[in-house]
Amino acid sequence: MNFLFIHPNFPGQFRHLATYLASKPGNQVVGLGENSQVVRQQGSTPGVILWGYQLPRPAAAQTHHYLKLIEQNVLHAQACLRKCLEMRQRGFIPDVICAHTGWGDILYIREIFPKARVVGYFELYYLTHGADLGFDPEFPVSLDNRCEVHTKNMTQLLSLQGCDQGWSPTRWQASLYPAEYRQKISVIHEGVDTQKLRPDPAARFQLPDGRCLSQADEVITLVNRNMEPYRGFHVFMRSLPEIQRRRPQAQTLIIGDDQDVSYGNRPANGQSWRQVLLSELAGQLDLSRIHFVGQLPFARYIQALQLSRAHVYLTYPYILSWSMVEAMACACLVIGSNTPPVAEVIRHGDNGLLFDFFDRQGLADSVCAALNNPGHYQTLRQRARATVLERYDLHGVCIPQQLALIDPDGQR
Repeated sequence: MNFLFIHPNFPGQFRHLATYLASKPGNQVVGLGENSQVVRQQGSTPGVILWGYQLPRPAAAQTHHYLKLIEQNVLHAQACLRKCLEMRQRGFIPDVICAHTGWGDILYIREIFPKARVVGYFELYYLTHGADLGFDPEFPVSLDNRCEVHTKNMTQLLSLQGCDQGWSPTRWQASLYPAEYRQKISVIHEGVDTQKLRPDPAARFQLPDGRCLSQADEVITLVNRNMEPYRGFHVFMRSLPEIQRRRPQAQTLIIGDDQDVSYGNRPANGQSWRQVLLSELAGQLDLSRIHFVGQLPFARYIQALQLSRAHVYLTYPYILSWSMVEAMACACLVIGSNTPPVAEVIRHGDNGLLFDFFDRQGLADSVCAALNNPGHYQTLRQRARATVLERYDLHGVCIPQQLALIDPDGQR
């Protein structure tokens, strides 16, 4: 069979599925994304033929600001359409198309491939109330903000209309979509490789200064792809003075970048959120025990999780990060914010701990207890990994579910 995966940041959520399908005899698998991303991803998806497209221009400066993202989505769709036309002219006709629907890439895909089965990945439908927008009172939103966000849904609604089927990674994310479309959306996670992500009592992590941490150390971990309020970076940083005061041996590993913002807005003063919080907390933190280690190679990232005594994960009611499930696969004690969809995965006192997103004292109490008595939480750690094996294991659960969705007749 012929499979086409479309994601501007290819492979995105399709890395495992595309690679699996490409490994099977008789399949031809093509990945399509923006040129710059495709160049970076060469070799990351063995067997997948990569195609890239180039946007002709950004959205026009004079476009109404509610519609700038929509214009950008149309530009994506046109660029994608032209590449698909070229594919067809060269003889590639996909039987199945899998695409992320958030950037508009598949808005016109049926004009080129009308007979293909089109399966959309539906990550987040924007709500003006009851989800991320306005959740944090520190960052108020205006009526204008809400109208702009509501308008963003145009692209996904058109994409929904054109898809045969879709999937979302969590029940909560799927529940955000309009009721009349939900029967089209299955809940299937991308999956976690539990053979690679697993506990290791012998794990070691070397710090930039040469010191080596192990499970004998009081290690706190936080993973933020980009340190920002949407992922609770401000709440975590403000809890650290209390944690450090009570646990003078605690070492904190913060994994991620601070040069960009994935979700939400940048600080008004042009600084990064890391700079803002370090300035706010100047004199309150022992910086020799806080290690900003940046983006890590996957093997080093796993080592950090494997020796963590307390893995903190916060998020607004928003997209669930892979890192939280990966930490659970490594049998971390996840101390997570009691927000959807975190509470869909973590059951307080059973396979992890939950606290109110804004409760810095509650977060500090849980972290300090975990550092003080790691043995007390061993059962929770074991149940965390068991949860991943049962619901999110890549090869045993998620890929079979994805295959059944994209190819219900089993022709692959």
